[in-house]
Amino acid sequence: MRLTRYFLPVLKENPAEAQIASHRLMLRAGMIRQQAAGIYSWLPLGYRVLRRIEQIVHEEQQRAGHIPLLMPTLQPADLWRESGRYDDYGKEMLRIRDRQDRDLLYGPTNEEMITDIFRAHVGSYKDLPLTLYHIQWKFRDEMRPRFGVMRGREFLMKDGYNFDIDRDAALHAYNRHMVSYLRTYERMGLTAIPMRAASGPIGGDDTHEFLVLAATGESEVFYDDRVTALKLGARAIDYDDRDQVAAVCREFTTLYARTDETHDPAVFETVPEAHRKVGRGIEVGQIFYFSTKYSEPMGAFVTNAAGERVPVHMGSHGIGVSRLVGAIIEASHDDRGIVWPEGVTPFPVGIVNLKQGDGAADAACAGLYAALTARGLEPLYDDRDERAGAKFATMDLIGLPWRITVGPRGLAAGKVELTCRRTGDGEEMSPEAAVDRLAGIYAGH
Repeated sequence: MRLTRYFLPVLKENPAEAQIASHRLMLRAGMIRQQAAGIYSWLPLGYRVLRRIEQIVHEEQQRAGHIPLLMPTLQPADLWRESGRYDDYGKEMLRIRDRQDRDLLYGPTNEEMITDIFRAHVGSYKDLPLTLYHIQWKFRDEMRPRFGVMRGREFLMKDGYNFDIDRDAALHAYNRHMVSYLRTYERMGLTAIPMRAASGPIGGDDTHEFLVLAATGESEVFYDDRVTALKLGARAIDYDDRDQVAAVCREFTTLYARTDETHDPAVFETVPEAHRKVGRGIEVGQIFYFSTKYSEPMGAFVTNAAGERVPVHMGSHGIGVSRLVGAIIEASHDDRGIVWPEGVTPFPVGIVNLKQGDGAADAACAGLYAALTARGLEPLYDDRDERAGAKFATMDLIGLPWRITVGPRGLAAGKVELTCRRTGDGEEMSPEAAVDRLAGIYAGH
C-alpha cells in the first residue's frame, strides 16, 4: 500500500481525552475515531489489526475442533426470561422494543441463543461433543466507558459454547479451550496468564480469566512470577487426548496466579518470597464451566446411551477481540509509539524513501515493493514528498515491526537499511537480502 493512496489520519498532539497509552496511541495513529461515548469507528489501520487478530482466533478455534457460526446482535427478550437472566442482568443490558411492541435486547453475550439453537437441532448423545462459536459485536451499556477500546460499550468478541454429555466431557472442553487460548495469545506476542477468577453474571463454579500484565490494568493480580516464563511454543497438541490437554492445563495453572476477587493471602504466603509478585492485569479472555445452568431451565436435553433424557453440560468461552488491540499496545509501546508484534502488525514492513522523486531511489523502492508483495508481505510504502524526519516519526508512531530505508547514498553502495522497531538496531544490506530476511522472519506467522 502506498501511503499517498491510503487513509491514515495521524495526529501530532496527544488527545486530551485519552488517559492511557493504548487510547492515546490508537487515536494518534489514526486507528479509531470516537463516534459516541464508548463507541468507535475502526479506521483502515485499526481495522487491519482487528481483522488480523480475528483471523488468529478463528484459526486456533478451528485447530481445536470448534465450529464457527454467526448469531445476530439483537436477541428476543423471551429467551433471557426463560433462563431467568433478563431481569437480573442489570442496566448494562440495552433493552429495546420493535414496531410490533416485542421486547428485544442488544446481546451482551449469547448463552441463551446458542442453547435455543442447540435444543432445536440436537437430541442424542451421539451428536456430542459439540462446540460452536462466533465472533460478533456486543453491547454493554457501561456506566463510565473509558480507556478507548479497553472499556467501550460496543466491542467485538469471540464467544464459544460447548455441549457435552457429562461433567468429565465438559471439563475436557474447558481444558481444550484453555490450551487453545494460550496458543492464541502467544501467536499475538502476548503472555496471558490464566488466573482463577469469579464467574459474575455468566454463572458456574469453574472459571479462569486470562490477564496480560500491564500497569494500566483494571485488576489487581497476585502471582508467582515463574508463571510468566511458561510457553507452549511449537509443541504439538492433540486436542482429543484428554490426558495431554489436562497436563498442559496443570502446567499453566499450578503456580499461584489470582485476581483480587479470588486472592487467598494464606496460600500466596506459601510462594517463595523472591517469586511473589503483585501487579495489575488486563483481562483479555475468560472460560467458564457452568454445568446445566442454562440447559435445564431451557430444555436442552439429549437422550443418553441408556435411553434417558438428560440435560447437557455446558461451558462458555470468550476472547475480547477488539479489547486485545488495546491490550497489545499497552504491553508493547514506547515513547515514540506502538511496537507491533509480527503476528498482528497491520503491515509487516514499512518502506521509507528518503528522496522522493530521485530516479534511483524511486526505482529501488518500487522494486522492493514488488519483491515483498510477491513474497506475501504487503509493505506500507511512504512515498510522500515529506522530510525524512516526518516519515520516520510516522513509522515509529504506527509501530510496524520493520522498516527499510532507501536513500541515494546507500544505493550508491548497493545497500538499503533494515531496522527493527523494537530494538532500534539497523543493518545495511542489499535490497534482495532485506527481502529474504523479512521472508524468513515472517515464515512462522
